[in-house]
Amino acid sequence: MAGSLMLGAVAGAAGTVALNAATYADMALRGRPASGVPAEVASRLAGKVGLDLSAGDEEATANRRSGLGALLGLATGVGVGMAYGLLGRRGDLRDGLMLGLAAMAASDAPAAALGVTDPREWGVEAWVADLLPHLLYGVVTATAWRALRG
Repeated sequence: MAGSLMLGAVAGAAGTVALNAATYADMALRGRPASGVPAEVASRLAGKVGLDLSAGDEEATANRRSGLGALLGLATGVGVGMAYGLLGRRGDLRDGLMLGLAAMAASDAPAAALGVTDPREWGVEAWVADLLPHLLYGVVTATAWRALRG
């Protein structure tokens, strides 16, 4: 079980790198800014557990929120990979696509539940910008899982 968790974590980390690369490439190609959603989710979650992110300095507070948002994304990617590792699946394309949708739900559902975003109001461009990197995450994670298992 520990081995499956570790292999899943490594596969999830590979998928997370792919997702981040796709996201940054999209930002570079379209000239769009980084999303503020992860930082806002982190801020609201911190508030719910009584963690004060303020530093007395507005820039430092924003940096804390941004850093925690990025860490939440990493934890989600690695965590979804670990869950996949426990399932011991084949690591095929179908698994990859389903894994990508699961990762998308794992990141978008908390944001929606916290009122940070409402996917029902997203346009096609926003859905594509969210869906494609997550599908890439899933395919890379499943492929890495298969490769790591030998």
